Amino acid sequence: MKLVPQSAPYIRKDVSVGRMMMDVIIALSPVVIFALIQNGWNSGYIVLTSVLTMVFFELLSHMLIKWPKGMKVKELFSKEGFQRVHETYTINNILAPVISGLIYAMILPAGCSWYVTFTGAIFGIVIGKMVFGGLGSNIFNPAAVGRIFVAICFGSKLKEAYVGQVTYDATLGATPLGLVKGNIGNVGGYSILNNFIGNAPGSMGEVSIICILVGAIYLFIRRSADLRACLGYLLSFAALMLVGAISYAGKFGGNVGEIWAYQLFTGGAFFAAVFMITDPVTSPTSKYGRVLHGAIAGSITVLIRLGGAYPEGAAFSILIANAIAPCIDYLMRGKQNTYTWKQCLGLAVAMIAMGCIVSAIVMGGWF
Repeated sequence: MKLVPQSAPYIRKDVSVGRMMMDVIIALSPVVIFALIQNGWNSGYIVLTSVLTMVFFELLSHMLIKWPKGMKVKELFSKEGFQRVHETYTINNILAPVISGLIYAMILPAGCSWYVTFTGAIFGIVIGKMVFGGLGSNIFNPAAVGRIFVAICFGSKLKEAYVGQVTYDATLGATPLGLVKGNIGNVGGYSILNNFIGNAPGSMGEVSIICILVGAIYLFIRRSADLRACLGYLLSFAALMLVGAISYAGKFGGNVGEIWAYQLFTGGAFFAAVFMITDPVTSPTSKYGRVLHGAIAGSITVLIRLGGAYPEGAAFSILIANAIAPCIDYLMRGKQNTYTWKQCLGLAVAMIAMGCIVSAIVMGGWF
């Protein structure tokens, strides 16, 4: 047997990385097209700025990383220098930042300032990806890194963009989740149907669940995304939100189903579950590891929504789960790539413990 050293991502089926990336771009198309139709140029310049910035700075970073030994600066930017760098620069080095750019744009609000988009795109692709070595070497999702960076640095500018979408009351907050922050029993403002079809404010890619589901169906039929990670995220998120809804209704009153459905179909949970937590580069390699990875992200999203300072926690939870992914791979080393009753039991116990925490958060404590 001949061992061939290669860098990640590793493909276990007879498909190319390039084909999988094209499938992700195609799956993102319904969401992107809907955003462009709904918001026009307010979303168009964000998509263009995000994609072009990430593609360019990945190329620039790639040239620096793959700098030929002994080559001077003026030689690198000559015809011969470009040819030598081009030997390691493939179509995948273009498709990958295009995907990251589209995802990053879709988790921003329409009308976001161009410099906010530009700055976050640079930070996401350079700090979130290229400093780790480039394609297949990053441990964090570049789009989530960029989004969290601008949320911390340009929070007021993002809030202005969100508020600009709310026509009937500019004091309501960023998204429909902002309306119910601190009181999950409040399901006013926008109906579940409006959030399902995309007739509500929010980040461009999160408002239309229908478009997200169309893309998800395509991805999973083509087997270009891991269904285990997606289900791990959505099932843990749905289960813990149901606990929160039951706890709230039990103490303060309200319709459990309405509260639960509003939290489930509002915000970026579906988008994160389909297009972000399924990223093969930043996910664990084992079957159980993918499920656990998704469950961790889904659980943290619930905790941030109900107890954190932000009304939405998908991007934060993705980064935290990404940081834990190497630990999951380490714990699963040498074990069979399957499920055991001990693993399932451990996950169930963890979910029960998380449910108790969620209930305590919603009810304001156990006593």
